[in-house]
Amino acid sequence: MTYLCTEMKQITVKDQDLSNAAMEGMDAFIHVFVEAIHEAIGGELTDDTMQELNADQLTLLAWDTLHEEVMDGGFIQLIHNGYGPYIFKNPFAKALNKLWGMRELSKILYEVHTLWLQNREEIERDCTDEEFMALFERFPQFDDYDDMFVENEEEYTSQVAHYIDEHIEKFATIV
Repeated sequence: MTYLCTEMKQITVKDQDLSNAAMEGMDAFIHVFVEAIHEAIGGELTDDTMQELNADQLTLLAWDTLHEEVMDGGFIQLIHNGYGPYIFKNPFAKALNKLWGMRELSKILYEVHTLWLQNREEIERDCTDEEFMALFERFPQFDDYDDMFVENEEEYTSQVAHYIDEHIEKFATIV
């Protein structure tokens, strides 16, 4: 996640879509921006498309990946699916803490980063479904972090939605 921006992509969100999403809830509100960013970059985050986004847009996409993966299968799934470098080798946790005020989540990410460094080779390797499920038993040190994320997911989502709402111009132009 390189935070140098060459030429900004014009990202737009329809006011009506935003109003509808806001009535549905925080997840839908956040999703409107995630989808608009994905659409603007052709659906694929690459080294080139990263250069077209600002730090907040990149942080939002990383949040979306983190949220989807951890809520579906925990940090082991996130790592196994190859997102470890994306989440842990970039300034994502720092941005959450320093810019978005999400200190608690940032702290969790720094702690999981240490576990990732210690166990990544084994967790990231190709394996059968049975071997993948066995990873959860072999690496119980991730359990507490999975639980902390799930228990606080609603608060984290609220913090993300509020940050977007307070800094909407950093994410998209409303049309």
